[in-house]
Amino acid sequence: MPWSQHYLEIAPRRRGFHLITEEVVASLPELREVRIGLLHLFIQHTSASLSINENADPDVPADLERSLSAIAPEDFPYRHTLEGPDDMPAHVKASLLGCSLTIPIRDGRLCLGTWQGIYLCEHRQQGGRRRIVATLWGE
Repeated sequence: MPWSQHYLEIAPRRRGFHLITEEVVASLPELREVRIGLLHLFIQHTSASLSINENADPDVPADLERSLSAIAPEDFPYRHTLEGPDDMPAHVKASLLGCSLTIPIRDGRLCLGTWQGIYLCEHRQQGGRRRIVATLWGE
């Protein structure tokens, strides 16, 4: 299979960790054709990030959000404040979690563990549409 690349448009979401595994898989029908390969996801934003984490217990994303907000609180004396009090903490959180993921593929499926899912981590109070570049390669 040749390389393929798609832009995934993710609808706006509120601050938090949002499971998007099914949304990603549904947007890549050619994934089913890959016997062995890789999916690379890259978010084109500096105030949101991507993460793989537990997909079963709803307390996990809530605890992750609370933990990151404790690390990068809005009331810290940031210098960059022109875009509102949630902007600079969002940049800190995005830097900590990162902007990309690489996931192995086997027999047309993502090789995620039993309890793993792909999360869009929205770090603004009310994020806008988010764009993810999905690059797929395999045989």
